[in-house]
Parts: sequence; structure tokens; C-alpha cells
Amino acid sequence: MKFLADESVDFPIVKLLRENNFEVDYIAEIKPGITDKQVINFGEIVFRQRKISSGIILYRLSGLANKEKSEKILSLIYEHQSSIEGSFTVITQKQIRIKNLPYQ
Repeated sequence: MKFLADESVDFPIVKLLRENNFEVDYIAEIKPGITDKQVINFGEIVFRQRKISSGIILYRLSGLANKEKSEKILSLIYEHQSSIEGSFTVITQKQIRIKNLPYQ
């Protein structure tokens, strides 16, 4: 699985994914400081051209230490890999919601 991590993604998450042999392109390394609008425009282009193959993961884990966030996200990927591919996934401290993207 390959990931594109927005600049707001905590680096320990990026690092842990890479350590587990996932390829992660990190906006903070590629093009730091781009606006949210540019990130959204990129997302819209990807969505309209149906180029998303692995889906989207949005994490809402405020209040947790970076290590806990990283472990929760890695666990999500390993436990739900077949379900999250081609889906929009939201992970919070209490639940995981997975919704298939309409073109998958």
C-alpha cells in the first residue's frame, strides 16, 4: 500500500508506516507549506479522475500521544486492509467508520 500523508499528519505516523514497509509520500517533505486549498484541489482531481486505489484515512485522535496514534493507525491498516482499500475511512478513539467510495 502507498500513502500520501498531508502535512498535518504527525511525523511519527509517517515514520512508523515507513518502518513497516509502506511507501509514504509526505507533503511536508515534498511541498511544505502548500495551502489547504491546494491539497483539496489535489484531492478533487484524484477523486474526479478516479485515481484513488487505496482510499483515504482521516484520523481524529486528538488527545492521544503520537505513539498511540501511530499504533492505532497501523493496527487499522493491518486489521482492515481489504476493507479500507477504495474506501473513505475515519478513525476516532472509539470507532472506525469505513465507507466505500462510489466508483470502486
